[in-house]
Amino acid sequence: MNILVPATSANLGPGFDSLGLSLKLYNEVDVKRSKFSCISIKGEGSENVKLKKNNIFISIFNEIFKELTKEEVNFKFVFDNKIPFSRGLGSSSAVIVSAIACAYEMAGFKIDKNVILNRALLYENHPDNIAPAVFGGFVSSIVVDGSIYTNKINVDDSLKAVVVVPNKPMSTNKSRQILPKHYTIKECVNNIAHSSFLTACFFDKKYDLLRLACKDMLHEERRMQNLPELFKVKEVAYNNGSLMSALSGSGSSFLNIVYSDDAEKLKTKLHEQFNEFRVEIFSFDNDGFIITKS
Repeated sequence: MNILVPATSANLGPGFDSLGLSLKLYNEVDVKRSKFSCISIKGEGSENVKLKKNNIFISIFNEIFKELTKEEVNFKFVFDNKIPFSRGLGSSSAVIVSAIACAYEMAGFKIDKNVILNRALLYENHPDNIAPAVFGGFVSSIVVDGSIYTNKINVDDSLKAVVVVPNKPMSTNKSRQILPKHYTIKECVNNIAHSSFLTACFFDKKYDLLRLACKDMLHEERRMQNLPELFKVKEVAYNNGSLMSALSGSGSSFLNIVYSDDAEKLKTKLHEQFNEFRVEIFSFDNDGFIITKS
């Protein structure tokens, strides 16, 4: 079997730990039964020897497969990783979701995306990345009594993502440590209002209002101080057609949403100003993970 899992961009400004969307940038995994256990890695992480000895995908897959079948079976795993590590594009969520989905598929269970999503919550304790990795599109999620509830809408084909990928990673755990333990009422109300408005903009396709909607007061600027160039990225993006510019996840990547006709212009401007960073144009993924028979 073969699985494609999309990259994701979470938080989206004010939607801390609750809003996310998916991009047409994929990790691919091919899984087959084998006489001996075997792992092959291409793309991101291919030079990291430790990934073959301490592979989160393998650990989760084996745990769930054994739970579902009560069997111990050898498999050949071939990973083709396109999602950068520690760049705020959901690489860890892609690993978790793909491992769970593959385990269910190889154990002979019909794939229920809600089951996969809620199982993923045991390994990733907030839904903003795992939900769009499962369902695609723009997803708003809440967790109630240990279960995830989602609302999803497809992202319009008229939009593109222009993503700046710095050459420096940001650890999610470390970036969380710089956040305050307490917030003011003003900060909390700002994010409630703006995340609600941002969600409405996507559902009503009022994309010209995204810039007003994406103002955050909880995490974004605090995290961007670890890489001050991102403040200039945001300024350049807004001066060259960006509808919405926000830190992707906990960083270090920066997401800019534009109308398709403005994507190449914005990419060129950002590349001119930040030639040490990658600047890529992506369409939005509206399907989430896809399993095929290999």
